[in-house]
Amino acid sequence: MGKKLYVGNLSYSVSSSDLETMLGQYGQVESAQVISDRSTGKSKGFGFVEMSSEQEAQAAIDGLNGQDNDGRALTVNIAKPREPRSGGYGGGGGGGGGRRDRY
Repeated sequence: MGKKLYVGNLSYSVSSSDLETMLGQYGQVESAQVISDRSTGKSKGFGFVEMSSEQEAQAAIDGLNGQDNDGRALTVNIAKPREPRSGGYGGGGGGGGGRRDRY
């Protein structure tokens, strides 16, 4: 069990402070962040919240998972650890010999 929650299916108008307020009714929120697209700055419709205890995290899951928020059924569960990203610039071999002109 963990204290960090994934909150998905958020309305795109929900801000990090809205998210903090929403989960604050279930306990003390240590951090709340709505994830936004790097290039556009618009919400991706999900975020992460860290509660101060596992009991508060479970209370938030019990209270909010599946609940309607602005016409959307929220998904609230324990956040999975971030998997290491496989970068776009790695490995790959390739190449071939140089070009040889034929005479």
